[in-house]
Parts: sequence; C-alpha cells; structure tokens
Amino acid sequence: MQPTLLRLEGNACTAVLEVAPGAAAVWRHLGSRLDALDLLAAWPGSELLSMPQGGMDAPSPPRLAPGHGNGLAQDGILRAHRDGLDAIHDWSVEAWSQPAVDSLSLQLGDLVAGLGLRVDLRLDAATDVLCVQAELHNRGATELQVDRLAGASIALPAELTEVSCPHGEWAGEFQWERRAVGADGWSRENRRGRSSHQAPPGLFVLGAHSCDDHGPAIGVQLAWSGNHRFALERHDDGRLLLQAGEWFAPGEVRLPPGARLRVPALYLALGQAGIGSASRGLHALTRREVLRWPGGKRRPRPVHLNTWEALYFRHDEAELRELASRAAELGVERFVLDDGWFEGRNDDRAALGDWWPDPVKYPHGLRGLADHVRSLGMEFGLWVEPEMVNPDSHLYREHPEWALGDARRPPVFGRHQLVLDLARPEVSRYLFDKLDALLRDAPISYLKWDMNRDLAQALDAHGRPGMHAQVLALYALLERLRDAHPQVEIESCASGGARADLGILRHTQRLWTSDNNDASSRIAIQSGALRLFPPELLGSHVGPAPAHATGRSQSIDLRCAVACFGHMGVEADVRAMSTDERDRLRGWIALYKQWRETIHDGEIDQGRSPSGARWWLASTPQRHFLCVFQPEAMPGSQSAALRLPRLRGSGRWRVHLLGRAGQLRQRAEQQSAWLRALAGPGVLADGHELAQCGLPLPALHPEAALVFGLERA
Repeated sequence: MQPTLLRLEGNACTAVLEVAPGAAAVWRHLGSRLDALDLLAAWPGSELLSMPQGGMDAPSPPRLAPGHGNGLAQDGILRAHRDGLDAIHDWSVEAWSQPAVDSLSLQLGDLVAGLGLRVDLRLDAATDVLCVQAELHNRGATELQVDRLAGASIALPAELTEVSCPHGEWAGEFQWERRAVGADGWSRENRRGRSSHQAPPGLFVLGAHSCDDHGPAIGVQLAWSGNHRFALERHDDGRLLLQAGEWFAPGEVRLPPGARLRVPALYLALGQAGIGSASRGLHALTRREVLRWPGGKRRPRPVHLNTWEALYFRHDEAELRELASRAAELGVERFVLDDGWFEGRNDDRAALGDWWPDPVKYPHGLRGLADHVRSLGMEFGLWVEPEMVNPDSHLYREHPEWALGDARRPPVFGRHQLVLDLARPEVSRYLFDKLDALLRDAPISYLKWDMNRDLAQALDAHGRPGMHAQVLALYALLERLRDAHPQVEIESCASGGARADLGILRHTQRLWTSDNNDASSRIAIQSGALRLFPPELLGSHVGPAPAHATGRSQSIDLRCAVACFGHMGVEADVRAMSTDERDRLRGWIALYKQWRETIHDGEIDQGRSPSGARWWLASTPQRHFLCVFQPEAMPGSQSAALRLPRLRGSGRWRVHLLGRAGQLRQRAEQQSAWLRALAGPGVLADGHELAQCGLPLPALHPEAALVFGLERA
C-alpha cells in the first residue's frame, strides 16, 4: 500500500509525516514552507535508505514514535514494563484525522505490549510554532510501570547542529551556553522538583552560524513546572532528533489497566531568521495561547512597589502606611506586602503554613493597610508561600504527616522549611480555605506566590515518589483559586526565577525573574529570560544601592533603565532615597508608563554591538523603544554604530534620546551637537540607514545606558 503524506502548514513552515495503517509514522520534512511534494509523494522514505554494511537489515527513517528494543537508530520514546515484561515496543499507525491544514491527530498502538498512544500536532500559522501533545493509554490487563515517556521524537532540519540552553543559580538565572552536538548526542535532566535555576525547560537548536538575526533556529519549551528531560541524538542520516518530557523518579508512575498518562505539551518555534525569530515565535505563542488574563484581556502592567528589600520582616503598620504614601507620590500603582505579615513570622524559621494576619502586627487584620493603599489609588498585593511549612508552626504541630518526606530518615530542610503534600485532598482544601479567606477579608488583587526550595525526600503518604502528583496538584489549586477569584493576578516566584515555564504560566500572569536586583547583573539575566518569555511577564525592579544580592552600587538612572524594559517595579525603601533620586525615579516611572504598551505589545529583538553593548528593542508599527547598555569597558575609544536589522524597509523615523545613565567616555568639556539634537527635537533617519549604517552612539563608560524612542515620521 502506498503510504499517505500528511502535511501541516504554518505561515513560513511546513511539516510532513508519512503514514500507513500498520506501519510506523515517519518524518519526511520539518522546516521551510513547501509547495508541491512530487518527490516525497513518489518515493516512500524507506525506499530512499541505503542498506548499511554491518547494520540492521531494516534501516528506518526518523520515526515520530520510535520503539525501544527493536534495533532502531533512534532511542525509544517510552521506557516501561509490566514487572519486567512487555519492555520492547513498536508503535504502528492505527488511525489518523486531520480536521484542518494546521492540525493532525494520530492514533498509534502496540498490540503485543497492550499500549496505545495518541499524538496531536498543530503548526500555528500565526506564529510558526509546532505544538506536540501526547497521551499514553495502558490497554493491557496489568499495571504498567512507566520509567520514561517523551510522547514524540521530532526530526529537526539537517542544518541544525548546535544546542543553546539556559543554566544558572540563585541570583544568576537565565545564563546561556552554546555547544555543538557531537556524534554521541546531548541530554539534560532536571530532578529538583521545580523548573529550577539550573536547568529551566527550554532550549534553542541552531545552525553553526546562526546568530540573533540570521540563520535557522528552533526555540523549544516544555510546558511543565517540575522534573524534565531533554535529549538530542543523531540519526544515521545526520539529522538531530529531539525528545522532551517529564523525568520520573523510580517507581513514581504506574498506570493501572485502562489508565492514561498525558505528556506535557512541547512547543517548537520554527525560526527562519536567527534566534530572535524563534524567540518572537515563543513570545507570540505565549501571548496568544498560554496566558489567561483576568477579564480576558491584559490591561496596562501596573508599576509595583514590593516591600521585601525595603523592610524585610520588620512589619509596622504605621511605617508601611508611610512607605505606601511615598510610593504613590512617585507614580507606583500596586503595593505588594511581602513576607512577614502572618502570625509568628519574624524570621524565616517559623510560621509558614499559618496563613492569617499576625494579631500583634495587624490587630485589625490586613484590611486597614489595604484600604489605605487603595485610598492612594494603588492596588494591594500580598506575598504567600502556600506549598511550604515550617516545623515551628501551628499547622505542622497539628499535622506533621502533611509534609512530604521519608519517616525513616531525618528530614531534609531548605530555608528551614518542608514541602506540603498538595496531592492530599485535605492539604489542598486547607490551603484553599486559608487563601480564600484572605482574599475575601481584604481587597487583595494580587498574589506573589513564592516557592523557596527544591524538593527532596518527596515521598507521599504511601512512601512513593510524589513529584509528578505535586505539580498536578499545584495546578489544580491555582485553578480553583482563580475560579473563585477571577480578578486576582498571580505571580510565579521561586527563589527568583526557579519556576518559570509555560506550564505555570497557564495559571499565573507574571514571573519573578530573579532575587538579584543588581542592575549590572540584571542586564544578562533579563537578556536571557527574554529569549523565552515576553517582557510584560518579567518582573524587573529598581533595587537599592548597594544591591542586597551583590553589594555593588549603580546609579539610580541605570537601575531604572534596566527595570523599565519589562514589568517595572521598585524594591527599595523610597523614603531613604535622596530628593534627587526620588525625582529621577519618578521621571523613569513616568517614562515607563508612556512606553509600556510599546514594550508589552511589541516584537522583541536583542543583540550585542561590536563595542560590546547589549541592546533590547521593542517594535510596534508606529513606535520602537530601544535600550542600549554598556556593561563593561569598550574595546576602543569610539563606539560602533548600532545596526537595527528590524527597521530595514520600514520608512522614516524620528529618533529621540529619552534617558541616559552613567558617564560618556569623552572629554569633560565636549559638547555633542548630536546628543543635543537627540535629546531635543530628535533626528530623522530612514529604516534602511538604521539597518545598514546603524544608529551612531557616543562612547560610553561601563555601567552606562542610553534609552531611545523612535516614532514614525
């Protein structure tokens, strides 16, 4: 029987799979858009393969669902067995349907092993993002032990040979490293129970010469907030094969007869014009399909003041009212009360789990402070860490069995706390009831939801690993809370950026990018985070000087310039600032408000200039917002012009210098007519000029910044 070619059409991309009843589904193409398929239709993929000397007698093209143990060149998507039996798998096509040109559903099965696998693929025409979802079905009569499940194997274009992935640590998130994928492939596992600082669930697969604005690139994200695994291996024809899925602890997932297991959704943004094009695909996908805003539509992202680095655990209601009043004078729009407000919480060693206001600090509850904040025209937000418990708490003394752990071993602490077993219905009910009461008792419109430790000894009440169930229970709790309070926004914080992924963003509307508010550190952190997430989700705050995470000091202007390209906030005691600093901060907040819709609606480009400056550009049809940072010393005495490929062929623009930070690298008496023009009436430039010749920049000393606005002439 001649196989059937099934194709998915995006805007600039096409995916082609070859299927036939009773045979494997194989990849024929994934990449640039195709028109006619004469060659692919005339010759099945298996007939184009050579018989290798010393190889197996049945070479196979890359399969969508390779089976384990059949001598294939591909690693199997599933590792599972029934008490050691049915460990070999071979997936064949049972049925398929294609309701639209952009979507396809395949039903695969293994009759011998008693397994079914449904794979759904969709290539979004607006974003060129391929979404892959899969569900395993235990059709057998006995329990199935699942050790690994990827859902699908994706054959990537042959010109992609390198991988770039984020890594990091606390206060140093979203650093990127890039390497060639060798003959032995590449893999990475995260086993920390949350997305993690060290190995967030995203990566890019690149051509050898791909850069920010040139060459093929695929951006990949797995929509899961827990343990995960990514792997790239080389097929015999040289193509890289991608698998991604959850990482399971030993014995964690066992499917009873008839049960099903869903694989987290995998997203691949197919970029044709560099890393930036793949990033923009991920941003567009996140904005269109993942985020769910209160009221159904995003409103202007309000400027925050978070109290943590201003006051820490020192909660005095009169002092907080004064801080709120000073914040409102600066243009702050949301006041967020951080850790220390609940009973007995005077340091990080006690009270987690006791979610009611401290009667000493707040004798009349939170409503008095919240009403004061709202009378100033600001929203009121609150920090919580519901998943955690301190042994020194009313909750733990009453229910020590509610914490994940191994009763036979000493507990493993992180930040003096343990993790509650959210999969226990009684735990989830308790947390919902406490949070629901808080949201009903005071006008709270925002929750900063924190999670300050990795999971260790994460065993449930039966002594079995519970990390998979923990993530699902977290999602369910968040969803129940949002159903009850649909106007409340929620931020995902986890010691900074340790839980930033598309899974948690189905239930939240903001990511706390890092606990490090040092502006120089933040340039690299936010550049890395922008690879995966659009700027309106990235909390970026003006911290104090010296910065609490590093001890370094930067000017108020640099701190503001870095913070304004994201979801801007303040995390400092503004009462302690000088009059000049407060005036400058007020001006930057006003600038952010003038340009936030451009930043938050725009398509994002970023890169480095030949002089080592980092730059971020947000673009809409009528406006562009450009930030240029010189984090380190320039290599020469003159700055190279900044080329902006995005503006090629876009017409004429008036360029204004909106803000400056740091020192120019020039003689003190020099008066630059160019800068005076930029800061005054602005200068006219054609898009081709800005793309080919570039925007001339003055020489800058380290820790300097220039912020520009471009408006259509």
